[in-house]
Amino acid sequence: MADAFIILNELAQELRPMAQGIEWFESLSAEEQAHTLRLLSHFCVQARATTVDGLEGVRRSELRATHTPAVLIARGRIDQQLGKIASLAPRDERLKSFRLLIAVLAVADGRRRERICANGCRHAWHRLSAEPAEPLT
Repeated sequence: MADAFIILNELAQELRPMAQGIEWFESLSAEEQAHTLRLLSHFCVQARATTVDGLEGVRRSELRATHTPAVLIARGRIDQQLGKIASLAPRDERLKSFRLLIAVLAVADGRRRERICANGCRHAWHRLSAEPAEPLT
């Protein structure tokens, strides 16, 4: 799971195709998936995700507004809702949560990179290579 930090940030920065990320996520055990979702939730909080980011994340992830993660993200305090989304247990809900949390991270961290880190920063995840990512195994 050490590479998860890099993989998740590459997905959020669109340096790695989402189809590859989904394949990787589905290859994880249920426990590893739960850990990955908690990690993504934490990344979103660190990036200062807002409710508006959550709604944009729903749009980008192409989830229907009636899917459980999409309903949760629109319900109030984003930090609490991110935790609930990361805790969804059914397999199909975990995959929807993964897609949504990647999209929310993309929105929130993208804004952070534009506004705060535009002139440089010490965040290692903002210095990932723009070269095509290797396929995940």
